[in-house]
Amino acid sequence: MSSRSRRTSHSVALTRLAQISALALAATLVGCQSTRQLDESDSVRAHNYQARIKHKPSPLQVKPAEQPPQDVWERMRQGFALQDNIDVNPRIEQQRLWFASNPSFIETAGERGSLYLHYIVERLEERDMPLELALLPAIESAYNPMAYSRAHAAGMWQFIPSTGRHFNLRQTNFYDGRRDVTASTNAALDYLSRLHDMFNGDWLLALAAYNAGEGTVSRAIERNERLGLPTDYWNLPLPQETRDYVPKLLALSQVVLTPEAYGVNLNPIANEPYFEAVAINDRLDLSRVAAFANIDEDELIQLNPAYKKRMTVDGPQQLLVPTAKAQLLSDSLSNLKPEQLVSLQPNKAVFARAVAEAQAPVAASSYRVKRGDNLGSIAKANRVSVKDIKRWNRLSGNSVRAGQVLALRGGNAPSAAANRVAASGKRSTQYKVRKGDSLYLVAKRFNVEMQHLKRWNPRSGHALKPGQTLTVYLSH
Repeated sequence: MSSRSRRTSHSVALTRLAQISALALAATLVGCQSTRQLDESDSVRAHNYQARIKHKPSPLQVKPAEQPPQDVWERMRQGFALQDNIDVNPRIEQQRLWFASNPSFIETAGERGSLYLHYIVERLEERDMPLELALLPAIESAYNPMAYSRAHAAGMWQFIPSTGRHFNLRQTNFYDGRRDVTASTNAALDYLSRLHDMFNGDWLLALAAYNAGEGTVSRAIERNERLGLPTDYWNLPLPQETRDYVPKLLALSQVVLTPEAYGVNLNPIANEPYFEAVAINDRLDLSRVAAFANIDEDELIQLNPAYKKRMTVDGPQQLLVPTAKAQLLSDSLSNLKPEQLVSLQPNKAVFARAVAEAQAPVAASSYRVKRGDNLGSIAKANRVSVKDIKRWNRLSGNSVRAGQVLALRGGNAPSAAANRVAASGKRSTQYKVRKGDSLYLVAKRFNVEMQHLKRWNPRSGHALKPGQTLTVYLSH
């Protein structure tokens, strides 16, 4: 049977299994909304039902040449290769139940990923890699190229600084290759390919190593070998996050395979390039380029998030722009006279200030305490001292509680601009940044101008961090 036939057959089986899971979900949610654990009898019934499914070979027949899919989601489904030989697995079912209970996560991530998915899928196909890997950034960052973690991992693919440098992702005060859409994607696929070879062609072990590091997975394998235990992914003693990591990706890919069975609405993504690279030879200001080429400024920034100061400094000599604008911008740039080009470059006073800011100490910020945190771990993660945290927050002891917000690097006093807005009679509210948020999305959510949101929160930076608190002023 061809791989396409196997995938089709398996898709049918998954659809039926999804319907059982949906029924189990409904029963679970009605019976007890306080838990997300699968009912054991439902799991057993699903297992018995799956065991009765017989995969019959398709009759040999001549089919007309298939047209390429019009939707990237469908193209992705046709390239899934990790679903074969996976029986009913409670660890996958638990993750699939979470996705089915939180359809907005997939829908929101899908909307954000619509800019990048075609590029990722094409690079995976060129390397003959499973297309489930195109969903890995959804697990890592919800397709947010500006995502930044407590472990200092950055970008869609969440590279820590050292691994990023190992894969030639340059990191300076003006440019971070870990946030570069194309560079980070190719680096991630290089890394995954290397891990795949390192673990003898086992993609599940490669994915576990991508999350926990090859050393952690190798030591777990060696430990099981000494004890005479199985050394496949499912039997390794790995950190809990890594034990959940692979089931999470497999569960997400199963939901994407049959989204309607889980009540998930995935908007179609055109199966064509969303962006193209335009060569540049000069230092440019992204805001000025956006206005010059009639490109939405936030969209241009989302395509070029590696330029930390929104100036094409220290990065590759190219800009990613929407495909429809690429040729026009390329022609316009090549025909600009020197005096016209100046209008697209950063103002020399502006550039000098950016240099000063880049060299200055990190701006003040805040941190919301999570369960299991202590002052030592918080200080280490944020590269400050425990003594300073206690001083900034007037703490007499060393205890902190989950949910408590700590000021870091000197606190976060309201700006003069914020005080002026408050005096004008507008009501203020505090918004806690969620994973995947950007200034654009927050401004859109509250129906305010992004420039106003920046002015009210001058120390927020362009890359928001989950848990960060923003001040928003609304009319009464």
